[in-house]
Order: sequence, then C-alpha cells, then structure tokens
Amino acid sequence: MNKFLEAIANVFRVPDLRNRVLFTLALLAVYRLGAFIPTPGVNAAALQEFFEQNRGSVFGMLSLFSGGMLERLTIFALGIMPYITASIILQLLTVVVPTLEKLQKEGELGRRKITQWTRYLTIALSIMQSMGIAIALQSSDGNFVLNPGIGFVLMTIVTLTTGTAFIMWLGEQISERGIGNGMSLIIFAGIVVGLPSAVLNIWENVFVTRNWNPVQAIVIFLAMIAVVAFIVLVERAERRVPVQYAKRVVGRRVMGGQQTHMPLKVNAGGVIPVIFASSMLALPQTLTTMPWVKSSEWASGVLAAIAHSEPLYVVIFVAAIMFFCFFYVSIIFNPNEAADNMRKYGGFIPGIRPGKNTADYLNKILTRITVVGGIYLAFLCLIPDIMIAGIKLQHLPLIGNWIDSTFPRFLLDGLGVNFYFGGTSLLIVVGVAMDFVNQIEAQLIMRHYEGFTPKAGRIRGRRSAF
Repeated sequence: MNKFLEAIANVFRVPDLRNRVLFTLALLAVYRLGAFIPTPGVNAAALQEFFEQNRGSVFGMLSLFSGGMLERLTIFALGIMPYITASIILQLLTVVVPTLEKLQKEGELGRRKITQWTRYLTIALSIMQSMGIAIALQSSDGNFVLNPGIGFVLMTIVTLTTGTAFIMWLGEQISERGIGNGMSLIIFAGIVVGLPSAVLNIWENVFVTRNWNPVQAIVIFLAMIAVVAFIVLVERAERRVPVQYAKRVVGRRVMGGQQTHMPLKVNAGGVIPVIFASSMLALPQTLTTMPWVKSSEWASGVLAAIAHSEPLYVVIFVAAIMFFCFFYVSIIFNPNEAADNMRKYGGFIPGIRPGKNTADYLNKILTRITVVGGIYLAFLCLIPDIMIAGIKLQHLPLIGNWIDSTFPRFLLDGLGVNFYFGGTSLLIVVGVAMDFVNQIEAQLIMRHYEGFTPKAGRIRGRRSAF
C-alpha cells in the first residue's frame, strides 16, 4: 500500500505528468456537465420512465454507453457511439478498398487522413441517428415531445450532432494532451458514474424491499470480485515466443547473440471487439420504435428474434465478437511483416526456419490464442444477459417446452441484477483502468520513478531498491 501511495505522490511531483492527469480529469468533468443540459422540447420525466421500464433491453445498453444521458436526452445523448460505428465501417472498408489500405500503410500522414474521414462519417451518422430519434419520439405514444413539428426535429438534429462532435473533440484532446485513450476514457466515465446507483439498487433489494436475501447479495458480490480477478488475469496473460538473434560482426564489435521473446497477448483486442459487436447489434434494435417496423409483421418478427436474451441474439453476438477479435488482431499484427523484420535483423525462432515458416508458426499461435481470447470475451458478455433476463432457450422450436420445464428458472428468466455489474461493463472498466495505470506507470519509469507494480516484474527506475 505504501508503494501505491508513493507512486500516486510521484505522479504529482512530475510537472508534465501532473498537468496531463489534471487535463484529462478536467475534460472528463466537462463531459459529465453535459449530463445536466437537456435537449429543448423533450419531456424528460416521461422519457426517463420509459428507459426505467426497458432497463434490461437494448435501451439499457445504449443508456450505459452514454452514461445515462440518452434516457434524459441531454445534449450528449448520442455519446461516442457514432464515432465507434464510423470507426468500424472504415476499418472494415480498409480490407476491401485499396485506397484505404494504401493510406493505412503510409504511416502518420495516412492515419490522419483516415481519422479525418472518420470524423466526417461520424457527423453523417449523428445526423441520421438524431433524425431517427426525433421522428421516433414524435411518432410514439409516450408524449415524449412537448411541441412536435419540424422545428423540434431540426433542433434535435443540431443539438445532438453538435454534442457528438464536441465529445469527439474531447476524446481526441485527451488522447493527444492527456493520459490514456480519450474515447475509451469517455465510455469508462459513462459507466463508472452509474455504479453508485447500482450499489444503491442492491441495497434496496436486500434491506428495503427484501427481494433478495443477504446470502444472494454476498454471492453476487463474490461473483463480481471473481469476475474482476479473472479479467485482470486474462488481460495480463501473454504467449511468449522465444526469439534468438545471431551474432554479427560490425567493424571490430560483435553485435547480437542475445535471446529474447516476442509477447503475444491473449486478448490483443482489449474491449474493442465487445464495443464493436455491441454497437453493431444495437443498430437494428433501435428500429423497433419506428412506426413502419411496428406495422410490418415480418420486420417485427425478425427484430424480435434478435432481441436481447434471445438464442439467435446470443449466437450472433458471440459470432460477432469472434469475428472482430480476428479482424482487429489482423490489423494490429501482421505475421508476414513480423517474420520479415525478424529475418532482416538476424533473428529466428529456435527450431523454425526464417521466412514463410516463421510467419506460418506465428499465425498458428496467434489463431489459437485469439480463439481463447474470443471465448473469454463472449463468456464475459453473456453474464449480464443471464443476470438481467436470462437466455430464452424456451423459445427454441421443438425442444422449447422441454427446456421450460427442465432448466432452472434463473438461467431462463434471469436474476434481475442491475446491468452495471455485468461482464461487459466490468470488462470495459477494468480494461480501461489497467491501460490508464500502465500509461502512467510508463511515464513514471521513463522519469526514473517506481511504477505502481514494482514487484510484478516491471522495470525499476533509479530510485528502486535492488
């Protein structure tokens, strides 16, 4: 504990690091201010009541990522989801569009161009989503709009689109001048702000309404600790591929001859596959409030089949997570390039021929650990569905009645636990927190201070005791 407190003190001893941390906190505070500025012309009380009634559905997911701003329809109601969706679209197009693939390989200049296109696409998606929200609110029967009309639609489009553009700018400023990934920290802030209300919800269920007994509360608390420990364990897990560098004579000096390793993380994609898969499945579910969907029996049936906790939704969600795991890993790590770079510098994997054999060996290892990482992410993301509403296996054809009479009710109907304690939210919170701490630790070590985990095999600075 003393080491941890000393590391915190060291953060504020370094002027540049202190300014970065304070800058990040200040911009996150500005982001949270948007939670209290409502969009004009909206009946906030009726809208919040609607979200409370649909807490365990897709609306609960969207409200989570927006930090509760969507259920009050504040100026930041769309949150960062349009930017995430735009990033997904452009990264998918990078594989099939040669121009984007060429830009990605051009280095910093190409990445800036892709980032600029992502911004434009984010604005376009924000306009479409805000227009859909305005029209859906006007056409619904919940009296969500005080003064319906074209004026309300235009005002909502301008307000929500401007809010999303401002959030995007905040995230970029945090990434550039602060600590950590700005977009991830914004999502992190939106989730963490709801944790106190989730704790209060459990307290009321145990001691006020007595819907749960204390044993159930203790089991849920222990399960949450176990999930956090499991997340930390897997996020730090890596497959170390041994690499040997041959000796080279450069002038009168002998270079190389050392043995090291290439670390391959089990979950190289982090929370990105989860966010991508969640946003992809959230898009069709937003259509359920549209009048033309309600009037179409076919469209309503298709969307009902992929609703939360339905078997088809689980299958598609798991498949999407696995796909984005492989897709993201293929973007950030190229086995052919790694094998070629290793060969250029005289490196080789013991027992493996340099060149194509090395690339195939790395690809084989990467495929195996990515499968494990995808299963791990899918397992964590199924936890909230089970805790909220279960998995509706009784809706399966032919065997549905047998499942309904045989399987335990908590698996089919859920436990009604607050969404904030689900695996998805915990994965994002723990993953972003670990990345944030690692970046601060790297800054401390670079300035010759000890990090947060000196006993965990990290590099020590000059002040460390050997």
